[in-house]
Amino acid sequence: VKGSLQSDVTHVYTAQRAFAALKSDGSVITWGDPNYGGDSAAVKGSLQSDVTNIYLTNWAFAAVKSDGSVITWGGPSYGGDSATVEGSLQNAVMRIYSTAGDFAAVKSDGSVITWGYLNGGGDSAMEKGSLQRDVTNIYSTNAAFAALKNDCSVITWGDPNNGGDSAAVKGSLQSDVANIFSTQGAFAALKSDGSVITWGDPYYGGDSAAVKDSLQSDVTCIYLTKGAFAALKSDGSVITWGDPNYGGDSAAVKGSLQSDVTHIYSTRWGTMFTSGAFAAVKGDGSVITWGNPAGDSSAVSL
Repeated sequence: VKGSLQSDVTHVYTAQRAFAALKSDGSVITWGDPNYGGDSAAVKGSLQSDVTNIYLTNWAFAAVKSDGSVITWGGPSYGGDSATVEGSLQNAVMRIYSTAGDFAAVKSDGSVITWGYLNGGGDSAMEKGSLQRDVTNIYSTNAAFAALKNDCSVITWGDPNNGGDSAAVKGSLQSDVANIFSTQGAFAALKSDGSVITWGDPYYGGDSAAVKDSLQSDVTCIYLTKGAFAALKSDGSVITWGDPNYGGDSAAVKGSLQSDVTHIYSTRWGTMFTSGAFAAVKGDGSVITWGNPAGDSSAVSL
């Protein structure tokens, strides 16, 4: 494909072991492991023009065209094969969301079409009635989705251990949800009153019982690593929970996180040793860090 990559590439997308390049004329060039989407020969004719965006799982790609249709290729069990929903992907697709192995397409009428790994978020049959309209945004963990509707309610599906089952907090997700944040295996919903509702893998932030009282009000934003959350409150204090190895335990710097924090940054990708740290910037310009071990700033004294 070298000759096709000499000019006019506007964006390159990466699955786990394959690439897809989008060119200015709307064509797509792929290369890499064929089992991960590197071979798009089966849909080559549909990728010659009019592609506007590309989405991906770890194993597959989904291209949205200017007419709202969707073309998929890659690992068939992980989103590369959309034959079962092909009729619903012919038009009006506005945006696609993904987990590690599933896609969820939102159409112009707010309906949601899913496909991919059926034990993950690819199977939304149980929630089909709730996903027929009015979905405004979708969030994901590794294997589950959470859809936010225009009435500020939340619908979840996918692997129950990764946030697909929100039954335990269903009553709190019926209204007033303003935003949703997700780690690798859990969700945190921020409500309009500043309270936070969590569910999913307890080790990755789905269990916030230890800090429940601090999450009842006044949370303004939530930050995250792969396995932990950090909530910033209106008084500038920070509350953390989740896997200690990913920054869920801030006890060592608790005294410095009681006030005056204005923003939080995090390392989100890679291994535990590169994706498990937070850095909080305070009003005086100082920085407080925690996490393991990328959060250790002792060598540079911030």
